[in-house]
Amino acid sequence: MSEEQRRQLQQQLWNIANTLRGKMGADEFRDYILGFIFYKYLSEKIQRFADGELAQEDINFADINENTEEGQAYIEALEHAALDELGYFLKPSEMFHAIAMKGSNQLDTNGEGASHNFILGDLTKILKNIEQSTLGTDSADDFVNLFEDLDLTSSKLGRTEKEKNDLVAKVLVHLDKIDFNLSDATADVLGDAYEYLIGEFASGAGKKAGEFYTPQPVSTLLAKLVTSTNKNLKNLYDPTCGSGSLLLRVKREAAHVDKIYGQELNRTTYNLARMNMILHDVHYADFDIRQEDTLEHPQHRELRFDAIVANPPFSAHWSASQLLMSDDRFSVYGKLAPSTKADMAFVQHMVYHLSEEGTMAVVLPHGVLFRGAAEGHIRQYLIEQMNCLDAVIGLPANIFYGTSIPTCVLVFKKCRKHPDNILFIDGSQHFDKVKTQNVLRPEHIDKIVDAYKARTNQDKYSHVASLSSIKANDYNLNIPRYVDTFEAEDSIDLASISAQLIELDKASRTTDATIAAFCQELGIAPPF
Repeated sequence: MSEEQRRQLQQQLWNIANTLRGKMGADEFRDYILGFIFYKYLSEKIQRFADGELAQEDINFADINENTEEGQAYIEALEHAALDELGYFLKPSEMFHAIAMKGSNQLDTNGEGASHNFILGDLTKILKNIEQSTLGTDSADDFVNLFEDLDLTSSKLGRTEKEKNDLVAKVLVHLDKIDFNLSDATADVLGDAYEYLIGEFASGAGKKAGEFYTPQPVSTLLAKLVTSTNKNLKNLYDPTCGSGSLLLRVKREAAHVDKIYGQELNRTTYNLARMNMILHDVHYADFDIRQEDTLEHPQHRELRFDAIVANPPFSAHWSASQLLMSDDRFSVYGKLAPSTKADMAFVQHMVYHLSEEGTMAVVLPHGVLFRGAAEGHIRQYLIEQMNCLDAVIGLPANIFYGTSIPTCVLVFKKCRKHPDNILFIDGSQHFDKVKTQNVLRPEHIDKIVDAYKARTNQDKYSHVASLSSIKANDYNLNIPRYVDTFEAEDSIDLASISAQLIELDKASRTTDATIAAFCQELGIAPPF
């Protein structure tokens, strides 16, 4: 598929999404349209798998008669095979195309009113059946309550049952006309389109976007950093995974990832992350996403990871309960991050889970670089006692949805190749402005990554700071202390400026004289 065709698919899906825009907010109609797209994807995946299994039988999956004994035998055999291979199952009558065709009959296309061929009840049952088909199987945890945010009884879809039915049917019919091109195993076209939609919804969701989406350029930067020395990852982890886009970006950047792990607090976003994994063809056995509070109830405590990435909620509140002082993640530091700023708590959690040869990259607000009290103590311990901070990278302001604050990326390694220094990179002035948002372009990302790999002093961009110099700065990591970006202003020739002012004064007097002469001819007083 060409780049132009890819863009057309993205625009088609966005236009369909806008069918719902007038009914609800961006974060609400996101859940409906992405859920419907996911249902269509699952249907087409089953269709391709089942037709492959039936290739020698000279029959298509969609043509199986479920009401016959022979048809039931086919269904049972295919269900068993699909649960092993795909982790879920749909009957022919439950396929997206079948329900869309049924719904198309009730659309009011001729102005005479629609028939009463309702699909809402069927659709609700089908989505529940997808989840229930996995019960008792290895994929059950990845499908349980996956469609719980698609409330087809919501008044946001319409005041009456007919209005709700008409709107949903209209969306399904439009989606049914789009070819997701699943036959091309080399092109993640639908995955790219899904990511595009998530990004578009994030841009319209304001501050809430930070709960589920990291802008793609930032994700790409983190992915390149954690795979810079190792592209074959045994495992990958994001403790605040949101929609899972950051994890998927690392998977794309790496040569191979055995298994993906993540944790997410928000239930809706957790569902979105699981859908995102499956839709990007990550096998159900190759990811483990959990829903829980990462700091209070970590779900992967026993694991250590080759790569860790995160964009935690900036300066989030947490309990900071003294009971956590006995938790291995925090106890060695002797202090907890303040209850009103959990940034350092996330860092401590991630460092605890980092393998000895692993790399971790986390996006944080600039305050973590210089704030004192408990945060200053933790920062000093990370540098002085653990010596695991490898690089500090400054990013431009206004690159995240919903906040304009400048941010930074901290890179950590436990077994560092350069244990006597920390690299500072100031990328804050390298971006393009697009409308009201600042954007990192590929060249800006590559410049940062190249500087990280080179680890050299670059005038006004990067500096390799010795640990002794950092200690002399009382472990304050504010980037301008290490990267001198001062630009001397152009010198001013005062003699030349004085001469110009004299000439301007002469010209002004000449003009005044001319105006005075005209006023005298007119018999009026001059205006000065």
